[in-house]
Amino acid sequence: MANFFKEFFGVFFGGMLGIFFSSPETNHYGGIFGAFYQMFNFPMYVTIFNKYKAELTTGEWIGAIISVILIVATLIAIIWLLIFFGIRILKKFTGDRVLNQDLVDEINNLKKELVKTTREKDRILGLKIAYQGYDILEGTEGESTSGEQKEGESRFYKLTEVDRKYHDPDYVPRVYDTTWNLEELCTRFRNYAANNPDRPWRHLYYEPKIIRLYFSSMATTRLIILQGISGTGKTSLPECVGHFLQNATTIASVQPSWRDRTELFGYFNEFTKRFNETEVLRTLYDATFSEDVYTIVLDEMNIARVEYYFAEMLSILEMPSRDQWVVDLVPSGWPSDPVHVVKGRFQLPENMWFVGTANNDDSTFAISDKVYDRGMPININSKAAPFDAPLTESLPINYKYLEGLFHTAWEEHKVSDENLEKFEDMDNYVIEHFRLAFGNRIVKQLREFVPVYVACGGTEIDGLDYVLCNKILRKFESLNLAYIRDEVDDYIDYLNNTFGEENMGECKEYLQRLKKLF
Repeated sequence: MANFFKEFFGVFFGGMLGIFFSSPETNHYGGIFGAFYQMFNFPMYVTIFNKYKAELTTGEWIGAIISVILIVATLIAIIWLLIFFGIRILKKFTGDRVLNQDLVDEINNLKKELVKTTREKDRILGLKIAYQGYDILEGTEGESTSGEQKEGESRFYKLTEVDRKYHDPDYVPRVYDTTWNLEELCTRFRNYAANNPDRPWRHLYYEPKIIRLYFSSMATTRLIILQGISGTGKTSLPECVGHFLQNATTIASVQPSWRDRTELFGYFNEFTKRFNETEVLRTLYDATFSEDVYTIVLDEMNIARVEYYFAEMLSILEMPSRDQWVVDLVPSGWPSDPVHVVKGRFQLPENMWFVGTANNDDSTFAISDKVYDRGMPININSKAAPFDAPLTESLPINYKYLEGLFHTAWEEHKVSDENLEKFEDMDNYVIEHFRLAFGNRIVKQLREFVPVYVACGGTEIDGLDYVLCNKILRKFESLNLAYIRDEVDDYIDYLNNTFGEENMGECKEYLQRLKKLF
């Protein structure tokens, strides 16, 4: 065993000494490069190991394995140090020219580390307070915080408060207005946003098309993405919709540190035996007792990677049956859990929509195709001109009646067979010329979105134009635009020949903007 260690470590330390003192006894290859070659001569380590492995006992085997791990770890550390100092030397000679995006990434990383440090500080503070005999949540001296569940106490404080609210004998369910259609809904909301008695929701002006797109998107998906330049009313739109429907919108301000589902729902604290609930979870739970239309705004949704913190929701909301919209909150159920948390599981409500606002600048991440394909993007890049609107009251809406109008629109305003055939032909054209294809999901969204858009007062061709531009042509940005320049011109001609020169204006305008990027 001693001979094994002598030869095994002799290779490494011999090479290390050879860096400073070139000697045949230590550095068998000569020179500083020969010394490094000896230190990283993995075949020699393997030869020595094979030479002695038959002689090793069980205890010596453990020592030999630890020796191998130490050598490998040391070599990795040397490589890391060489890279680190190499980069510093390179910066010294080339100058510290850091791109704006690099600075933004570094700031985001520092913010994440700050959040982690703050959480660790809070955890340590909690341990200290518990040791001194204080209740962490209540601040009451002398109460135990060992994690034991007190009799009759729920680990879901906010959700239990919601239970009490709806089981209160004095609670009176809302009476809904079911005397309107989708076109009237769009008109009434547009007038309400411009002129209503509920301050500060006044003097918000939107084009009729934006309102139609918003409610038509609600018929298509549970995720709507409002994107565009800052200051055009992206966040104000869903907020105002909430007040119009007499059910305030919940705003969740996305932070750069968001990386998983706990940012949306919260997490179970094993030490305190309490579930740290978020306002998003409380709103979702509240929606299970009511037929109101609920909206949660993910403000600045792409300041963190959407496909990280919203990944589970993207998968759940695409399940074919709403019975499958289930989230696991805790591993098991407790008798004191809220009534709609069964065995630690919570079924998402049917009357909930998520609206994400997104700015595209150097401080944000690009939204991935996975998110865009499952949501409906609406571009808001300009403010509408002010107009005279009558004073309009809010409208209590029942989501079941709203969805019933969606179903009626799907039956009465089905996409024409002629336009469906044109879309199928266009699919083949896009595959042939751009090597892109749109799947069954987009066709399904087309069949659901366009009829409701027509029922809201729009036209079928404009609905087709929107879906084609925002669900298919958007993917062109991932292509090498320099190589498809001529193909873009031909595609514009194809649209003119297929749908008419007076139609598909949004698609043509988008393609013209792409050409300017060449």
